[in-house]
Amino acid sequence: MDSQELNFSTPGRGLVDITDDVSGFCRGKGDGLVHLFAAHATAGLAVMELGSGSEPDLEELLDRLMPRDDRYTHSHGATGHGADHLLPVLVSPSLVLPVVGDRPALGTWQSVVLVDTNKDISERRVRASFLAG
Repeated sequence: MDSQELNFSTPGRGLVDITDDVSGFCRGKGDGLVHLFAAHATAGLAVMELGSGSEPDLEELLDRLMPRDDRYTHSHGATGHGADHLLPVLVSPSLVLPVVGDRPALGTWQSVVLVDTNKDISERRVRASFLAG
């Protein structure tokens, strides 16, 4: 199995499009599966459409589901940081995608995104592993 750590700068709370990085990792590997894992307690991975208004919709949804206030038992850090630790329950820290012809087999409008609600961390790592088919 081929594996590599991908590193990303994060803008604080928001989404980072990692599609090109994942595609670059898959290049030259043929058909198989790519497994992605964000080893962070406050980040997740998703497949979604970008550029159509979905980004602010997702942020609004997460704010509704996980308000940024002092209601959380997990209370260290900035107000509402406890919500950041609940994100991986809703947005999984791992993702598996089929790879066909050296490319992730994504739909026309699909992108791979790193979802990060923790404004206190500016660097994230995603472990990419390829399993040949």
